[in-house]
Amino acid sequence: MRHTISVLVENKFGVLARISTLFAARGFNIDSLAVGETENPDVSSMTIIVRGNDRILEQVEKQLNKLIDIIKVIDFKATKHVERELALMKVKVDKSNRTEVLQIVKTFRAKIIDVSQSSVIIEITGKEEKVNALINMIKPFGVKELSRTGIIAMGRG
Repeated sequence: MRHTISVLVENKFGVLARISTLFAARGFNIDSLAVGETENPDVSSMTIIVRGNDRILEQVEKQLNKLIDIIKVIDFKATKHVERELALMKVKVDKSNRTEVLQIVKTFRAKIIDVSQSSVIIEITGKEEKVNALINMIKPFGVKELSRTGIIAMGRG
């Protein structure tokens, strides 16, 4: 089962290492990890995507709550929330396929943020499925570079 976990932590040196070590020690592979400062510069928000059974993940949550630098842990499994991801991809283009690439970008409501004679850089923001769908549509043109932020999440209301 896929879990989206939000962890509010004190913005201190070594916190990320302690959390990733805890996940590794329990045998969880982190599928996605996004970390950023919150509205309070002393606090960071981590969004962690992991797969595993509920019982073991409950133990991980309990262990996280014991770490001194952790402020709050939320598993969004039973909570209404919003998830988004940002991806940038540099795609090969030439005169023969440029229009087709632009049409695909428009269909996905993505943006072209850089243009050269031989490539464009596309920016897309949205659910993981939308980002994956655009990547799959663009792959045949030749993806030169791809960078993804990882998923971020926030509870509704």
